[in-house]
Amino acid sequence: MKKKKINVVTLGCSKNLVDSEYLMAQLRQNNFEVTYDSDSTDARVVVINTCGFIGDAKEESINTILGFADAKSKGYIDHLFVMGCLAERYKRDLEQEIPEVDQYFGVNNLSDIVEAVGGRYRDELTGERMLTTPSHYAYLKISEGCNWGCGYCAIPLIRGKHRSVPMEALLAEAERLVARGVKEIMVIAQDTTYYGLDLYGRRALGELLRRLCRIEGLQWIRLHYAYPAQFPEEVIEVMRDEPKICKYLDIPFQHISDGQLHAMRRGLNKAQTYALVEHLRREIPDIALRTTLLTGYPGESESEFEELLEFVRWGRFERLGVFPYSEEEQTYSALTLKDDVPQKVKLSRVDRIMALQNQISAELNQQRVGRTERVIVDRQEGEFWVGRTQYDSPEVDTEVLITSEEPLRVGDFYQVELTAAEDYDLYGRVRG
Repeated sequence: MKKKKINVVTLGCSKNLVDSEYLMAQLRQNNFEVTYDSDSTDARVVVINTCGFIGDAKEESINTILGFADAKSKGYIDHLFVMGCLAERYKRDLEQEIPEVDQYFGVNNLSDIVEAVGGRYRDELTGERMLTTPSHYAYLKISEGCNWGCGYCAIPLIRGKHRSVPMEALLAEAERLVARGVKEIMVIAQDTTYYGLDLYGRRALGELLRRLCRIEGLQWIRLHYAYPAQFPEEVIEVMRDEPKICKYLDIPFQHISDGQLHAMRRGLNKAQTYALVEHLRREIPDIALRTTLLTGYPGESESEFEELLEFVRWGRFERLGVFPYSEEEQTYSALTLKDDVPQKVKLSRVDRIMALQNQISAELNQQRVGRTERVIVDRQEGEFWVGRTQYDSPEVDTEVLITSEEPLRVGDFYQVELTAAEDYDLYGRVRG
């Protein structure tokens, strides 16, 4: 019997990607032929997993839905389903505005989606995934939702309160991934440092990381989305002491001025932020810090923005992204604050931060020239093999463009001498 084809299109963050991978594992066990992120497939059923976090992401999700809705109206596909954050938040509006979609689902309706496309949800497959990343790395989502309630953020409205995945289930999932050839795991959540409080009455991320380190065959563990307020000391100790933990931390600070941090409801102040960065760099001298900043939040003055620029100059973050504030319905800032920073000013401030960061990144990369570092190879691209050091996460960070007289193997580690640097790329050759 010919398998029915289904195309799963994923938008947004790596947490969404994991949700799609869970869905696709269920679909494959229901005798579907599953493809993903394709606009040139003959699949007659399409599921779009949407993002609804900020304005640009919502626009991309809506445009993607409209494109497939048009394909359906022209007879290219038979059924169109939409899931994820945008559908969770705007289901009624979407049903009225884009009725071509057969059905909309939120973020916690995996079994309903499987049944809607004609399958049967199997509880015994919980934690099973069809990987869409290269086979040597994968994401491990350790919790859902968030309890912080930052002023600008709609995630608690969409995803709900923080809910940790039991540790034994996560370890079993990680072991299955490693058995399939995964060598690097990115630990993700809306806030990874909150892990365990709801289940165990304590922050248990440090224990989880130590137990992940005991998995034979797992070589790199990378930590993302670590909330800075009340940062657990045990996590710093694990990162310092465990060789499998990459000396890399994704920790979104958002701002530095006391006024802005208070307005954003971030739960810490300027002095605590500076102290945390100093502590991290003192305990883990070679750590690479990735942070995210938000500028143009209601009430941000020029002097507060100058404080933010000075923080970037001082912090010399190895990786940094910055976003202009966009008002999100029903968030604290939308309900209580006036969006009073002009869009032109917001974008100018983004450009000023990134110009500074480009200079810092170029200087930091140049300092690495001449070093030999361990690199994992992700792919071949033209004349180069493209890889990453422990200081870089896939898709978002610096890549190493490697030349080698002999073919390299994707997913293997090599000692690479760094020979040249640009703002966001390094060049190197394999050491014999």
